[in-house]
Amino acid sequence: MLIFNANFTRRYMKNLLVIFACLIACSISAQQKGKRSFYELRIYHFQTAEQENTLHEFFKSAFIPALHKQKNPSIGVFTALKNDTAALKDIYVLIPHATLASVVETEQKIMKDAVFLEAGKDYLNGSNTKRPYTRYETILLQAFEMAPSLTLPALKGDRNERVYELRNYESATEKLYRNKVEMFNRGGEVALFKDLGFNAIFYGEVIAGATMPNLMYMTSFENMESRNEHWKTFSASPVWKKISSDTYYKDNMTGLQIFHLRPTAYSDY
Repeated sequence: MLIFNANFTRRYMKNLLVIFACLIACSISAQQKGKRSFYELRIYHFQTAEQENTLHEFFKSAFIPALHKQKNPSIGVFTALKNDTAALKDIYVLIPHATLASVVETEQKIMKDAVFLEAGKDYLNGSNTKRPYTRYETILLQAFEMAPSLTLPALKGDRNERVYELRNYESATEKLYRNKVEMFNRGGEVALFKDLGFNAIFYGEVIAGATMPNLMYMTSFENMESRNEHWKTFSASPVWKKISSDTYYKDNMTGLQIFHLRPTAYSDY
């Protein structure tokens, strides 16, 4: 009888350990599945052709290769369409991160990379009298619940014709901002953009930036004509009319900025 009890106890403990291990594995899998990426959006402001050439050479030959070595495989670099006429011009760099800590750690690691330091020396050795840019700003975002990671666009046309549309939605208060984020997630905006083929790159909650509280997202199109047609279809959609007429989401925005961008030849998408 004592032997039976001992065997029973061993089998029971073994089964319990197996169940416990399965629960841990399922929990980790669920956490990974629901893990939301972070995005670092840098906007470089410049004025001269020399600065523009220095920036492009730095991004192409030094910065992006260094980020790739740190397992950041999908870096987007875009120029603003307004650059053709604006006095202060912009280049946008979108860097996805698996964790918030990666934003700091990646920068620290590449600044110790000898290959990066050599390839980027013209940019890195800039001075007060030879500045590679006027200023740059950084916006930090966390991916939406319903769009937890960056998605590469399914575009096949001429890169020189593509239009990437970055939108910035501002709200009056944190509560109204959260309401607008919910409108995208559970309200159905993200799903509608997907159904209509907007080729969204990311949707993000801004966690550090100049116009908070706000959210930002980026869609992409083969050309400006396609962009206009997509928005026309969106505005006429019965689904959008239902979402936008819901009084629960009334007056949750105070401002909207739209930035039209074009990918550089060396951008990853």
